[in-house]
Amino acid sequence: MGVTGTVRRVEQVMGLPVSVDLRDERLGEEPVRRVFDWLREVDSRFSPFRPDSEVSRFGRGELTEDELSVDLRYVLGVCVDYQHRTGGAFRAWLPGRELDPCAVVKGWAVHCAVGLLRRCGARDFCLNAGGDVVTAGEPAPGRRWRVGIRHPDQADQLCGVLALGDAAVATSAAYERGAHIMDGRTGLPPRRPLLSVTVLAADLTTADTTATAAFALGEEGIGWAAEQPGCSVFAVRADRTVFSSPGLPLA
Repeated sequence: MGVTGTVRRVEQVMGLPVSVDLRDERLGEEPVRRVFDWLREVDSRFSPFRPDSEVSRFGRGELTEDELSVDLRYVLGVCVDYQHRTGGAFRAWLPGRELDPCAVVKGWAVHCAVGLLRRCGARDFCLNAGGDVVTAGEPAPGRRWRVGIRHPDQADQLCGVLALGDAAVATSAAYERGAHIMDGRTGLPPRRPLLSVTVLAADLTTADTTATAAFALGEEGIGWAAEQPGCSVFAVRADRTVFSSPGLPLA
């Protein structure tokens, strides 16, 4: 069945711009409203910047593991999994810092939001959370969603464009927030840093967490990310050379 119209909405949630582009106006605004309601709930519960959030209370020792919600247990489980996978380079618990699982929370929250859209009957949509993107179906019959990869040196330029159907793509870099991703093994920025790393996967929990972990690893993260099940990689090294996984759907 062809696309009949579009419902678009953009809001600032979780400290970043989030947009939903739903290509079926027959579903109305309700699915999109549910997405933003969910993301606001996640922000209130899991933000390390809110002193009353579940994450902050757990980080201060006010909650035991047995008292945590199922959702936070899952998120922390993913954090521990990636800490083990990277030999400690990826960490939600850095020495001298508060618990910060944001590298997992955003991707997981958007992945859950995609589930909300699908349960409402949405089949063709694009959800963009601060540049990390989930696409589904087609923007128009016979077409694929086109997702740009920002040039790490020039904000108004792209260094690649992906042509996607059902997929998730996330990028980790220092060009927006500076050196905010640390190598958990040293507590410092990666010794051989990347300019950016983009990961394509089936879901945004995997894509976003893998991209962050790869960036924390530095140059060794390219090969590590490319070996993760179901992941493809586009990375720009500090010397401006590019790695691109074979078969990456570049337009």
